[in-house]
Amino acid sequence: MISELSRMIDQVSREKGVEREVLIGALEEAMKAAAKKKYGPDYDLEVNFNEDLGEIEVFEFKEVVENVELEHLQVSLEEGRKLDPDVELGDSLGIKMDTNALGRIAAQSAKQVIMQRLKEAERDIVYDDFKDRQGEIINGIVQRFDRGAIIVNLGRTEGELPAREQIPRETYKQGDRIRAYILDIKHFSRGPQVILSRTHPNLVACLFENEVPEISEGIVQIMQVSRDPGSRSKIAVVSKDSDVDPVGACVGMKGSRVQAVVQELRGEKIDIVPWDPDAAKFICNALAPAEVIRVIVDEEKHAMEIVVPDDQLPLAIGKKGQNVRLASKLTGWRLDVLGETNYNQALKDGYRSLLDLPGVGAKRASELYDIGFRSVEDVASAIPDDLLAVQGLGKERAQKLIENAVEYIKRKKTEPENQDPVRDEYVSDQDGDTATDE
Repeated sequence: MISELSRMIDQVSREKGVEREVLIGALEEAMKAAAKKKYGPDYDLEVNFNEDLGEIEVFEFKEVVENVELEHLQVSLEEGRKLDPDVELGDSLGIKMDTNALGRIAAQSAKQVIMQRLKEAERDIVYDDFKDRQGEIINGIVQRFDRGAIIVNLGRTEGELPAREQIPRETYKQGDRIRAYILDIKHFSRGPQVILSRTHPNLVACLFENEVPEISEGIVQIMQVSRDPGSRSKIAVVSKDSDVDPVGACVGMKGSRVQAVVQELRGEKIDIVPWDPDAAKFICNALAPAEVIRVIVDEEKHAMEIVVPDDQLPLAIGKKGQNVRLASKLTGWRLDVLGETNYNQALKDGYRSLLDLPGVGAKRASELYDIGFRSVEDVASAIPDDLLAVQGLGKERAQKLIENAVEYIKRKKTEPENQDPVRDEYVSDQDGDTATDE
């Protein structure tokens, strides 16, 4: 027959969601604390839950000795054999204690221990439940406000939406439904703290995953997300199936899918762009709807110059630089957007600066220009080996050319703007020189 204590343990286990073994451990610890409080800390006690009897048993252990000096820790051989006829000197004898003698104060102490262990167990359960949900979206109800943070009721626990993770100009009142991204779960002594975010780029990705079956099924993949919370986001998508248009899948019929995400983000504009393994093509896609005329890639600096028609320069850059900034975050490249006129003028100025170099005429300037040295600054930052592709230019001449470029830049900085730089006398005969250094 199941005892009353066993039934109570089972009931609490079901209601609190705490494992039966945890509750039994709490009871044993509580009973031991009560016994220590009653008899003192020097007693050698052991507490066990007897499953067969359905009760907590407390045993007092004493050493069997010839002469008893410490009554609470020792027992004589004669007294010991009354309890166990087979006991010998030096044995440790366990004597069952009457738990009814523990008293009201000890029982109150046991209750406090049980309540403390229950709270700890509940906190551990909540933490274990949420620790694997980091990176998910969760729904909650706005409960209260605390120094700028929004405290959200998540059911079994509370979540905190810090001020830094809130979308600017987005307001809530008590009782409002809120949907947020689980940013982090911290384990404190007072319980787990779930940190939420409404500004994280992955919130956009998760919302699309919920709205677009092709993403949740793995047919369409979100490669990158860049975001200006509350204003605009860009997401790059790619399809693993050539028959599925990744952009169309995310937009949905009559824009229904993307509109559902926009509505959840309270009007935040979303640009969906096709991802491309070619960085230049990807950046052209990311800057759409602006038309790109030319892309100049600098692999070493991981930067690109983007040339667009003059009339589309404001469109490419966007309001307060937003479009190019988001495109840069999306692609991971540093971008410099130029109008066509300014770019062409920069090319002319760069070529003209090469002609100003001592030892460089039109032919050599064209050769330098063709292998990527578009200005004196490019030559000054080179090493001799970089210039050996120029016909007739050996290492010594290359080194001299670099030194001339460095001197030219220094002189240019100190000269008045309207004064032409002075060139060396031997410039004019360099175009036809094809000799190499020995």
